[in-house]
Amino acid sequence: MQREEKQLEASLDALLSQVADLKNSLGSFIYKLENEYDRLTWPSVLDSFALLSGQLNTLNKVLKHEKTPLFRNQVIIPLVLSPDRDEDLMRQTEGRVPVFSHEVVPDHLRTKPDPEVEEQEKQLTTDAARIGADVAQKQIQSLNKMCSNLLEKISKEERESESGGLRPNKQTFNPADTNALVAAVAFGKGLSNWRPSGSSGPGQPGQPGTGTILAGASGLQQVQMAGAPSQQQSILSGVQMAQAGQPGKMPSGIKTNIKSASMHPYQR
Repeated sequence: MQREEKQLEASLDALLSQVADLKNSLGSFIYKLENEYDRLTWPSVLDSFALLSGQLNTLNKVLKHEKTPLFRNQVIIPLVLSPDRDEDLMRQTEGRVPVFSHEVVPDHLRTKPDPEVEEQEKQLTTDAARIGADVAQKQIQSLNKMCSNLLEKISKEERESESGGLRPNKQTFNPADTNALVAAVAFGKGLSNWRPSGSSGPGQPGQPGTGTILAGASGLQQVQMAGAPSQQQSILSGVQMAQAGQPGKMPSGIKTNIKSASMHPYQR
């Protein structure tokens, strides 16, 4: 009997130690969330969760240890109930339970959930029993698919954020093409004097160019404006004779320029 009592006390001490560590970790994490939320980072939150998870696993190992007695077989009976303030109880509960009276005992020594919680749990169990096996399997597969898609998206976002932080920003232009475009616009670099094959330039033999015809016409107009009437008549007769000698052909602009230069009134 004494051996069992000592084993129970040792198990309770180990359990209280693990619970105290877990409580301190929870208190520290809650303090960070309430007072240091502006400086709190996601890696720090993950570290706190990892610490809490490890402490919960250790607590479960203590409860499942072969030397730990079954606490469910132990019965706690309140020996004294008093409405007066109990200082020892205040110290042990850190000020949460000032008195141990008939009002608080049912809540602290309850071994079953509240009646309302029991009713909700019973309702959920009834609803789950109404669903057939095929429908339940389909719902499970649908839920698993949704969770898998969500996990895949989260993993993809994490990979993209990590790769984006490691590599520099991707360049969206080619500096060589930009420099070539600026040189072509500003200095004409790389531009060619190509012309269509059907167009004839002013220097082609046998065909009068447009610039030559316009030059001859302008020279003829200058002669008509500045010369005397007799000179104008001789020039016109010369042009008519040229047209009569070569019917259907445009007079050459070069000849017109030569005549206008030789018949210029200001020639010395």
